[in-house]
Amino acid sequence: MPDQPLPAAPDVIAGADPTRALDLLLVNTPLRDYALRPRLTDYTLPVIGMGYIATYAAQAGYNVGVLDAEAHGLGVDQTIRIVNDAAPRWVGMNLLAPTYELAARIAAGLDHGTHLMVGGHHAKATPETVLADPRMSRLAALVIGEGETRVTALLDAIGRRAGLPGVRWRDRLLGTTAEGIELDQARSREWLSPDIDALPFVDRRYLPQDPYLAGDGRWEANMVGARGCPYDCWFCGAAVSANPDVTIRTRTPDNVLAEMHQVAAEHDVTAFRFVDDLFLGARRVIHPMMDAFTADRVGERWVWDATGRINVLHREPDAMLDRLAAAGMREVALGIESGSDRVLAAMDKRITADMTLSVAERLMARGVSVKGYFILGYPGEEREDLAATMAHVRRLWDLSDRLPGRFRASAFEFRPYPGSPIWDKLVADGYEPAAMSRYADVDLTDQGANEAMRQRDEFAFSVGIQFAGTPLRELRASLAQLAREQHERNGAGVAA
Repeated sequence: MPDQPLPAAPDVIAGADPTRALDLLLVNTPLRDYALRPRLTDYTLPVIGMGYIATYAAQAGYNVGVLDAEAHGLGVDQTIRIVNDAAPRWVGMNLLAPTYELAARIAAGLDHGTHLMVGGHHAKATPETVLADPRMSRLAALVIGEGETRVTALLDAIGRRAGLPGVRWRDRLLGTTAEGIELDQARSREWLSPDIDALPFVDRRYLPQDPYLAGDGRWEANMVGARGCPYDCWFCGAAVSANPDVTIRTRTPDNVLAEMHQVAAEHDVTAFRFVDDLFLGARRVIHPMMDAFTADRVGERWVWDATGRINVLHREPDAMLDRLAAAGMREVALGIESGSDRVLAAMDKRITADMTLSVAERLMARGVSVKGYFILGYPGEEREDLAATMAHVRRLWDLSDRLPGRFRASAFEFRPYPGSPIWDKLVADGYEPAAMSRYADVDLTDQGANEAMRQRDEFAFSVGIQFAGTPLRELRASLAQLAREQHERNGAGVAA
């Protein structure tokens, strides 16, 4: 069938060719309905996973667009209108627990004749619930795991789903669930875990806010250096015990450097952020990567940030931290989570509060900044544990006052996610899954945070259940207090 013109595609659809019919529109659901309360943030993280899928499908000849409703601050009804006006053959959505209800409302509003495919952590954790949801009547494929190869195969023909492993759908007439099967085990592994060094680099035209001009005047881009996580933090949907099917893979240093050079040349980027769990989370990744960065003189060209594991960095000698700083490392994001060793043990973080202080001090002494993530209200946390966390943050601030590197604290209220180990424990303890799924955004400005919340407003979510010993209102007062103090320390315009 010849291509039909794409109906007046709005500017918010990134990457699509407006002269061709749209094969696939990937939709990033907004974190809340912005028609009800406008977004306060100036920047949101790019949808790199969707960018990979769009790039791979485009190289196979398909016309793909990305509608990042979160980045553009769209409301649900506005998102539905844009999607239906674009008239794609397929719509793809990444399902996340906090945004599932909004995603389901968007799915329910799709025009007849549109095929829907979904993926993401929530689709993997609760496939039967998603498939049975009457609002998902257009759902033709639920893709579990990495999507590049199988999404592209679905665009070729919906009939191919029968031979695609990890793809599920519901027969609406029979009321039964079906799943694709690939009889060749080697081919099945290729479908589920593609060679990440063989994947094309993400085409940045699909990412409306990446690269972006950061507050320091640098153009900055986000990257992924690995897939999968070998750790088992109980609150995380990516915990290794909950994902036995995931093959953990890292890109080669040469592959990572090739993308950095390409993005720098095409977009004048001089700063990079590695957002995966492993870039500074495993010795087997850190050492060869730093060998390559040193040989390529990365530190003379660019700066970069990465997530890191406290226990891994704690074991590294000072000489390696010196190499990291010399190679351009600007900031490390660490999952500190709590100042209470009892709570850290319950989370299976495999760290202590003293270990955090040591790692942060060693990094900041070398001029490397540290961003610490904290969870308040974890199940079993008591008032004294919360007090220990508040004191821990202040000790880290005090360290940064005496050292070249700075420390930033970013704290969130605990919320359980289906598929995480703590979710299963809470269900076993008698909590109702339906109640734990009622995610709602929380406006902390009534606690006096106001402008301090501007750069993290979209992350303030709660299910409204007190899991810890501190009442929710007191807990949120502590969150707002940390946000306000961080805002005052770092100045307006610095993201928390």
